[in-house]
Amino acid sequence: MRVDKFDVIVIGLGAMGSAALYQLSKRGLSILGIDRFDPPHAMGSSHGETRITRLAVGESPDYVPIVKRSHELWKSIESESKTEIFTPCGGILMDSGKAPWAKHGSEGFFQNTVNIARKYGIDHQILNARQVSEKYPNFLLESEGSGYFEPTAGYLKPDVAIRAQLDLAKKNGALVFIHKPVTKISKLSEEEIEVNVGGQTVYARRVINCTGGWIKDFLPSEKKGSFKICRQILHWVEVTDKNWIHSPVFMWGIGAGPEDFIYGFPSLDGRSIKVATESFLEVDHPDGIERDVNREEQQKFWNEKIEYRITGVKNHFFKSEVCFYTVTTDARFMIQRNPEIQNEYWVSACSGHGFKHSAAIGEYLADLVTDKPTKFTIG
Repeated sequence: MRVDKFDVIVIGLGAMGSAALYQLSKRGLSILGIDRFDPPHAMGSSHGETRITRLAVGESPDYVPIVKRSHELWKSIESESKTEIFTPCGGILMDSGKAPWAKHGSEGFFQNTVNIARKYGIDHQILNARQVSEKYPNFLLESEGSGYFEPTAGYLKPDVAIRAQLDLAKKNGALVFIHKPVTKISKLSEEEIEVNVGGQTVYARRVINCTGGWIKDFLPSEKKGSFKICRQILHWVEVTDKNWIHSPVFMWGIGAGPEDFIYGFPSLDGRSIKVATESFLEVDHPDGIERDVNREEQQKFWNEKIEYRITGVKNHFFKSEVCFYTVTTDARFMIQRNPEIQNEYWVSACSGHGFKHSAAIGEYLADLVTDKPTKFTIG
């Protein structure tokens, strides 16, 4: 057998790529994974210590079967890898009651979440502002506001999840190239694709392109404009109230605009909470993202998002980190064949809400490229 030829090559080993590589590695195939960095790393969209996961996904009921399957797979991966990936600390979604708010392409996100929970029988509680204040006094929710609490929600550890899946894939025989950017993907025949990577050439029957924001390097010019690269900032703010250690994850719509939003996580280190908003200002390419966060940006975030809404914290930032979203026009995922290279699959973007679904999408991709029935439909 040729050592440069594989059944499947997975390019990009973040959330989706690591999951796909792991799932493929269990099927007795020759598999190669490639990444331009050394995953898990801080240059893409799959880092930041924690990621929220929840079953009643207000983006669309279409996602519920995917996230449910992901929760099953996280448990299986934890058992196999002897790691802890998912912490079900509960999650609260808050609405300020001022105007319906949109998130990730979904209008009326709060009510959508409630409706989805009811439709699918997902355990939850609806709270008025007084009940939110009594149960979670660190949130200064407006008197006309309301809350939705989901006890099975919580957070994932993205670095742990990616590393565990890559380690398991390698244990199963997958080969991994790191620090090797792919420069070109070419069709040689109906059954062979050529991939130029790090000064060498490898070949595959199928290619899964999970390169996140770098997907724009491989798209035809007329399609590049459908993908926005949006810089995001994550902050770790000092806590003065130890109750934050026992907090649920939270999401809070504070207005009608797409950036009128904050979300956060309980303290994992006992001294800070991770909290952030979302930004949809476009950057042309991931290589051009400003990776440093200045004090002015931190102070703006404090003034506009935290100061009059959250207690038990102080205006001291232990650190701030940058990642980015790759966002489609409708904020849904893109999984489709390259029309010029039928056996190459484009898998981007996550549009800012993909990590919770990634384990199941990895399984879906493995089924898709090996012509097996898939457990659900994406598209």
